[in-house]
Amino acid sequence: MMNTIALIRNRAMKSIRRILISSRNSSPFPSTPAYSDHSPFIANNLPKPCFNHHHPMQMNRLQMHRIKGIARNFFGLPSSNFAPLSMPFSLITSDGDVSTFKFRNCSTSVETRGHDNNFERIYVQGGMNNVKPLVVESSHEDVVDERNLGGEVNVSVGKSKWEESEVEKQAWKLLQGAVVTYCGNPVGTVAANDPGDKLPLNYDQVFLRDFIPSALAFLLRGESEIVKNFLLHTLQLQSWEKTVDCYSPGQGLMPASFKVRSVALDEDNHEEVLDPDFGESAIGRVAPVDSGLWWIILLRAYGKLTGDCTLQERADVQTGLKMILNLCLTDGFDMFPSLLVTDGSCMIDRRMGIHGHPLEIQALFYSALRCSREMLVVTEGTNNLIRAINNRLSALSFHIREYYWVDMKKMNEIYRYKTEEYSMDAINKFNIYPEQIPLWLMDWIPEEGGYLIGNLQPAHMDFRFFTLGNFWSIVSSLGTPRQNQAILNLVEAKWDDLVGHMPLKICYPALDNEEWRITTGCDPKNTPWSYHNGGSWPTLLWQFTLACIKMGRIELAQKAVALAEKRLPVDSWPEYYDTRTGKFIGKQARMYQTWTIAGFLTSKMLLKDPEMASRLFWEEDYELLDICVCGLSKNGRKRCSRGAARSQILV
Repeated sequence: MMNTIALIRNRAMKSIRRILISSRNSSPFPSTPAYSDHSPFIANNLPKPCFNHHHPMQMNRLQMHRIKGIARNFFGLPSSNFAPLSMPFSLITSDGDVSTFKFRNCSTSVETRGHDNNFERIYVQGGMNNVKPLVVESSHEDVVDERNLGGEVNVSVGKSKWEESEVEKQAWKLLQGAVVTYCGNPVGTVAANDPGDKLPLNYDQVFLRDFIPSALAFLLRGESEIVKNFLLHTLQLQSWEKTVDCYSPGQGLMPASFKVRSVALDEDNHEEVLDPDFGESAIGRVAPVDSGLWWIILLRAYGKLTGDCTLQERADVQTGLKMILNLCLTDGFDMFPSLLVTDGSCMIDRRMGIHGHPLEIQALFYSALRCSREMLVVTEGTNNLIRAINNRLSALSFHIREYYWVDMKKMNEIYRYKTEEYSMDAINKFNIYPEQIPLWLMDWIPEEGGYLIGNLQPAHMDFRFFTLGNFWSIVSSLGTPRQNQAILNLVEAKWDDLVGHMPLKICYPALDNEEWRITTGCDPKNTPWSYHNGGSWPTLLWQFTLACIKMGRIELAQKAVALAEKRLPVDSWPEYYDTRTGKFIGKQARMYQTWTIAGFLTSKMLLKDPEMASRLFWEEDYELLDICVCGLSKNGRKRCSRGAARSQILV
């Protein structure tokens, strides 16, 4: 008989899967209810963590730390600004035993980890010995979860509904071999599974952004369990402590990655734990801004591809969603609706001169806001949040379409800009100097094409073509229909530059010479035409395929996928390729890179079933163009320029 406890919080927050049931009578705060009408999901849907029967209440320091944290969050105990608090707390087991603890100095300040083997930040499921794994029921009866005694998990769904080539069969085998399990359940895929790699660094972890193509591949094939587990476990990790030099970022930050570790709780007991990295261990110690945005996008994709929206409606998921949104929508000093981030906070996670308002983050931000507007449960408590989302969507779409777009016509306008304009009616609002236009761009941009620039700040335009940002702007309808078509026109016209021998360039062109030295700090991994500096990344195939299907340009995607299919299995599925045309395997590329494999499989399945692809992109939302909160038309100072966005669409 296992002992079961649960602590019911009145609001669905932090570590919802580790809830302890306590008695109202034993609570030091009698007015605190054990449950409420707002949390009916708890009793029936959540697995109850259990103690080891042989050691019912023998807890080590790690376990006590977890209970302290849960109690502190539940009871709203004071922060370090208040006097220390000592209070009794009772835990009632399923067989009626009562054990009382004292919690002293329960503050919200960061506690030192100098003597605890650095495990106090690691998430132990349930927080106690021998905790049963998170059980997530699959909504698909045809899912087969095969395990062997060695612990490997082969995630499969019987027979695929499409005929698969030998390359696809090989890719599926490799993807299944990259699956990571936690307490016997699949929870993600490692970044790379190269058997010849003796120093995997962090490539043996599950990265949130890297898992997205793997998740879509599994969902398109009918396998949803691994994706549901991933979404729920990363949601739990969202609430855990994250600090760099005793400073913590805002609530709502999702981890960049996590790793499953086996930790000895005592001499006889071991427990699998999830060890997340929120940027504390990352190169440059940069918070992964894109992780939360991708999490929201995947949550919507899960509902669209499975038809199961109950996951989105869960109280803990809704709470996690709102925490991410609150973090992104927090007011600051910025005058722009775009999201301000540091260098290295997205797929390009090293210094590459993208600090400020990079297009990739703006496209993901816009997409995540549109996802959230679809998934948020409308209540009195969410009305203000939904209003803020609508206002931000409207302002952001106008800002990107109007100021990030360049084609031949726009280039000529910039070329003739007047500078130092001080007025409300200034044309050159950001004081861009025409001399910033790079020489390569004059001859490179085609007559019938255009693109969204990489970054915009006062007196600075980054004219590099960033592939992911442009493709996701198409997918999310951040760009206008005319702009979206022009982006694909540019890709077709500059095929040799952006695709070459292996699709697709992460950015174009590469930084070199003095510009490379100043911008990257002489990064030996980001040398010209390598890695993030103009390298070719096969994982970008699936975003390109989705964009092409949306715009009716399937032939472009088919051409790129066919090119990749010939080389990737021969080259052992590398992470990236080097040189101007992507001819050589990257000098430091990991082999059997999971998102290379998954990006190829997802692209193949999207091409075979365009109807499923249509569930993953967004059409133009004309109502957004009518939303304006600036009040300029009311006070008469200046005519609002928001109408320009509608006129662009109607062109």
